[in-house]
Amino acid sequence: MRDAMSVLVRPVVSEKTYALMDRGVYVFIVDPDATKIDVRHAVEQAFSVRVTKVNTLTRKGKATRNRRTNVRGQRPNQKRAMVTLAAGDTIDLFES
Repeated sequence: MRDAMSVLVRPVVSEKTYALMDRGVYVFIVDPDATKIDVRHAVEQAFSVRVTKVNTLTRKGKATRNRRTNVRGQRPNQKRAMVTLAAGDTIDLFES
């Protein structure tokens, strides 16, 4: 089993993910080689919660262009995991 911090890169912070948090779904950017089982174990180990479902998706990186030199490039691909927790479990990501 892999270490939780090597699987979970960072949480995704946006308006859409805040709306999902109310329903018990949390979104993380994860290691591109991580499987759903790796993500499940990493979230359970890092936050002491029970995971019921993991959905993953890979977002293709956008093509970029430097306007001054016209050099073309590409942003990196991102793998995201949408983790659904058991009823009553929450993750306090942004408590102050």
